[in-house]
Amino acid sequence: MKNLPKHIALLYSEVLREYFPTEQQYISEIEVENRSKLIASYLEKMGIRVTLIPGNKMLSETLKIAQPDVVINLVDSVYGQEYLSASIPGTLEILNIPYTGTGMLGQAINSNKYFTKTLLEQYGITTPKYQLIKNVNETIDPVLDFPLIVKLNEIHGSIEIDDNSVCIDKKSTDARINYLMNTYRQPILLEEFVVGREITVIVFEGLHTKVYAAEKIFDKPQESKYQIVTFDDNWNDEVETITYQKYTLPERVKQTIKTAFQVLKMEDYAKFDIRLDASGRHYIIDCNTNPTLGPKNTAAIGTITQLYGITFEELLTRLISSQLYE
Repeated sequence: MKNLPKHIALLYSEVLREYFPTEQQYISEIEVENRSKLIASYLEKMGIRVTLIPGNKMLSETLKIAQPDVVINLVDSVYGQEYLSASIPGTLEILNIPYTGTGMLGQAINSNKYFTKTLLEQYGITTPKYQLIKNVNETIDPVLDFPLIVKLNEIHGSIEIDDNSVCIDKKSTDARINYLMNTYRQPILLEEFVVGREITVIVFEGLHTKVYAAEKIFDKPQESKYQIVTFDDNWNDEVETITYQKYTLPERVKQTIKTAFQVLKMEDYAKFDIRLDASGRHYIIDCNTNPTLGPKNTAAIGTITQLYGITFEELLTRLISSQLYE
């Protein structure tokens, strides 16, 4: 293959159990090392030498020794903290090594859901009404209408998302806030729950930014109350509860997604989750820089792009070759 680097370093999160307050969060992070090995196997078949490197305090010295042509950055957290993932592109910038994914500023923005939603709102981008809860005694804003979905503000990956996350009254909301805040010691995001369909959108930056959308098709057990992506949906490999089918985004929504990509300082590729209500309104409910990278049936990005005829090898080629000509 032409225009490909000879040597790539794959950076992954260094994950130790003591970094995380719960097994859920640990499970969501520990998989990245095996994922990096899977991606390495694809790169090696493309004739590229691959070095796997943990994103830890030795990163700078290790990279100086390895001297890769390009880095693929898969680091989601450092010492278990998502906001510290912004230090990885910062290190790569200092070392002047080309890398895939979003830079330091975009990573920092993405680590705070409240700040992300506030930025979107300032640019007129539709997102459900929301509130940041900073302590357990804080009053729920009466402008919010039930049901509400209760989320961790600084952690992605559907951690602690289940049927109990959608609350129909103050009592259940307060109970959920108390549990999450006491367990994870961070602010909690309340968001009006949009009943309706859910769309995932993959964005690839380039000369002509491409947008690929697919609707989530839920195959939930009968006892499930809501059509939401739970922790089990994301991390239980034994039962497939979600599949995807191509979805045609209205042109105005495409432009909104592209605007959000720019506003949030995202680079190379990203994932957006959208809820579509009965009136046809599209609400952005989640945004992810450097979303999980992997082939069909292992990651949304590979599964959705495959629907559009793009193989994982083509996806990797596009990501890494662009770094050589920036």
